[in-house]
Amino acid sequence: MNPGGSSLTRHLLVWALGALLLVWAGFMAVGVQTGLHEADELTDGHLASVSALLLHQQGGVFLSNGARPAPEGYAELKSHDYQQSLSVVVWDTAGRVLTHTGAAVLPPFSQSEGFADLELGPQAERWRSFARWDAEGPARSRRVMVLLSVDERDDLAWDIAEQVALPGLWLLPVVALALGLAIRRGLRPLHLLSADVHALDVAQASTLQARHPHAEFEAVVAAINILVERQQAALQRERSLADEVAHELRTPLASLALLARALQGPLSPAERAQSLQQLEADALRAGEVVNQLLVLARTSRVELAESAEPVDLLALAQRVVAEYAQSAWQSGHVLSVSGDALPAVSGHPVLVELALRNLVENALRHTPRGTEVEVQTGHSAALAWLQVCDTGAASGQAKPVDALGLGHKIVSRVAEVHAGRFEPIAPENGVSGSQTHWQTCYRLSFAIPLPVGGR
Repeated sequence: MNPGGSSLTRHLLVWALGALLLVWAGFMAVGVQTGLHEADELTDGHLASVSALLLHQQGGVFLSNGARPAPEGYAELKSHDYQQSLSVVVWDTAGRVLTHTGAAVLPPFSQSEGFADLELGPQAERWRSFARWDAEGPARSRRVMVLLSVDERDDLAWDIAEQVALPGLWLLPVVALALGLAIRRGLRPLHLLSADVHALDVAQASTLQARHPHAEFEAVVAAINILVERQQAALQRERSLADEVAHELRTPLASLALLARALQGPLSPAERAQSLQQLEADALRAGEVVNQLLVLARTSRVELAESAEPVDLLALAQRVVAEYAQSAWQSGHVLSVSGDALPAVSGHPVLVELALRNLVENALRHTPRGTEVEVQTGHSAALAWLQVCDTGAASGQAKPVDALGLGHKIVSRVAEVHAGRFEPIAPENGVSGSQTHWQTCYRLSFAIPLPVGGR
């Protein structure tokens, strides 16, 4: 992940917090506006309540309820939503009622002051009261109590609470909508990547383009492109294998068909025996070609990194030469091995041995009797190699159907999966110390792993 690149997490967080900030600011604005409006309504209701009390007062005494008609416009003033119906009682120091107004039943007289909750009348109606004397100590002359119905107060409280809570009712859906839009916009790069992956055409060898700048996508895009490249390489190997099968089997199969047709005709015993012998040889060669093609396909699928191990090239060369010694003697060849001990290389021993066997078999099959064939090992500062050299030019006899090509393709594929190199070299580059004049040399090179610490 590129620490300096754009981050999808940061991108999504910016959009989500931006949406929340916008909703929060709107909610705060509505809340402030609602609070100011409710304060205005409470003030207006208080003014209406006080004015209603004063209209019931004359000469410092409250008029009895219904003693006089309501002034013009009083009904309209009474209709204010937040106007409270207050009841007022005034006593003297002896507890006599001097005056009172309102719907509250007269409460019992007491000397106390302050707030209290009272239940008055036969129905035990609940009232909230506040009482106070006009002076302290002996100077007292009047006690005033103001009462408000608890039910009316609760109705007013619920009305105010509804007005304040109303913005909260739409806050959740608005937040959900805003967050949904913000997350959708924040995840747009992910949707674009998903669309690109869906539109990816593996058959056309297309890869994801570098238009996804977010750091979280770098590993994903790289992994997808690697998978596409591996898929294309596998498809190419399959096509190549199909071409090789068609090319390499065409000749032996045609020969088998001709020989089978010839055997159906009149032949002498000697000709029939010769045809059967040739038929057997061609069938064996076809089987060998198929076996080599299968080996070629398997080497294409080897995951070397998962099964690599140290390979001793000199020991491997000695073992292969020992196994082919009998075949070389029967074909009239001189087979040997030379070289010093080499640093171990990292690879797949079975594949390296397969490549060396192909080189030795080609040298034994495609050179005349009396040819010297030598497996040589050597190394430089960074490379270790195996090479097979021979002293004879190719014989004039009919060559097998692979004609060196298929065997060398197998060796090239082994070199490829080992990140090595397979190539013909000039004979004078041989590592043998003898005076033998080599005519042909093929070398398979491998990188020597660096010691721990890279020194």
